[in-house]
Amino acid sequence: MATTRQTDGTGHKRPTGQRRMRMTNRNAFHLRKAHIALALVLMLVVAACGAPGGSEASSDEGPITVGVIVPTTGVVAAAGTDMLNGWNLYWELNGNEVAGRTIETIHEDNAGEPTNTLTKARKLVEQDGASVIVGTLLANTALALAEYVDPLDDVIGLNPAGSADDLSQRGIVDNYVRAGGWQSSSPTHVAGNWAYDQGYRRIITLCQDYAFGHENCGGFINTFTDRGGEVVQQLWAPLGTPDYSSYLSDIDPQSADAAFVLTVGADSGRFVKQWSDFGLKDELPLIGGETTLDQSLLRAMGDEAIGLESFGHYAEGREDAATQEFVDAYLEAYDLLPSYYAASTYTAAQWFVETLETEDGDMSDIPAFLETLKAY
Repeated sequence: MATTRQTDGTGHKRPTGQRRMRMTNRNAFHLRKAHIALALVLMLVVAACGAPGGSEASSDEGPITVGVIVPTTGVVAAAGTDMLNGWNLYWELNGNEVAGRTIETIHEDNAGEPTNTLTKARKLVEQDGASVIVGTLLANTALALAEYVDPLDDVIGLNPAGSADDLSQRGIVDNYVRAGGWQSSSPTHVAGNWAYDQGYRRIITLCQDYAFGHENCGGFINTFTDRGGEVVQQLWAPLGTPDYSSYLSDIDPQSADAAFVLTVGADSGRFVKQWSDFGLKDELPLIGGETTLDQSLLRAMGDEAIGLESFGHYAEGREDAATQEFVDAYLEAYDLLPSYYAASTYTAAQWFVETLETEDGDMSDIPAFLETLKAY
């Protein structure tokens, strides 16, 4: 079973005056010897320490330290907890010995903040010796982690859920690999087409004002307007909005045929409740992005969520053997239906294990390991 630890030179005084002028050749010789010896000692220390990173674990033997950066506090704590649960569940079911290597997990909570993500990543790599970093959740934190991992030649990043479009398009980072994840605009491209097929021609959008929200909204608008639809109003709310009343009071349900909404974490519960309280549920069809009505959030919602529709790349109700086997195991372990967040880290663990077994436990050649990882 994987172990998880929670966290949140010496110098010489230069001789001066007459003493310096009277220095003998013998003294100068001994001083030169001292400087040479000191230089050799420093060289040995540097060689022993090496560059910070996971180089010791990135080998063909010994334990492999995996750092898992997911938020278990903050606005997306519920989703982040599911990610941690999904990762841990894989090792509980399968054991943490892979190809002769022991997998040791250290969890760090970034609270969904980019700056915290960098702090936690540095700690995991430079202090704990992690050679694999798994995470994170929000798109902006994934972009921050990708920037940190990019120059490290002995560290691999696995991105199970951070869906920033740039990480698959304009800003690909070779050693930060999507493993069981997606990109923000993919499901909403489908949603835009679907909305037009339902006969909707005028749409209001309300999305969260950061990278993930913009990319989701952009995907929907691209396909909807390409088909001939019109966006009559766009609203943007910051992540962590405590009250949506000012946005909802600005919506005229008679001006549109439907609304596309993208919220994340605790914001989703607040929004869906207020959408119903304002009477909009009965007046304007709501089309949700994946994170608006994910299972990690539906658990805390009431009747206000019944009848709402959303689009995503994963659904726990999918009737295939692999999905249902995972759902049953998660339900037994946590007495909860799994969200896509839980599935993302579970599949990331599967992906990593398949690669490690193919490489016979050898992580000494990171480019070769990455090539195998990306082939799955």
